Amino acid sequence: MYAGSFDPLTVGHLWMIEQGVTLFDHLTVAIGINSDKRYSFSLEERLAMLRESLAKYRRLTIASFSSTYLIHYAQQIRATHILRGIRSMNDYDYERAMRHVNSDLNPAIATVFLMPPRSIAEVSSSMVKGLIGPKGWQKVVRPYVPEAVYRRLVKTHP
Repeated sequence: MYAGSFDPLTVGHLWMIEQGVTLFDHLTVAIGINSDKRYSFSLEERLAMLRESLAKYRRLTIASFSSTYLIHYAQQIRATHILRGIRSMNDYDYERAMRHVNSDLNPAIATVFLMPPRSIAEVSSSMVKGLIGPKGWQKVVRPYVPEAVYRRLVKTHP
């Protein structure tokens, strides 16, 4: 499984999903809901953007979960692996710690780390959100998000 907030979905997320579909027989892409976090898009909007952007993949399930740890959700859906991306040393430190906690809670579910190519290594949802606003932002943001996300961004931030 591959989980995140996907607020919004980026080309970095798409790369991870493409790799996951290649590596595994089936991939669940799940939106984790954190009640302490303020989202730019509703859960329904994020699910819709995932469905539209990932429609070509047949061995993929799109889902969401809340009020549970990622490892427990992975166990609930019978996932054998958790797919995580590492873009920087900060990501590495955080993901390494989470991998150990997850292993303490369920050692049968392995964590697989992937490092994106240099061309998209800096792309994040936070970066995309930070680029929106100034004149000409649409041209700047376009390469970093899938078409379905771009259309929603333009519609919600004219």
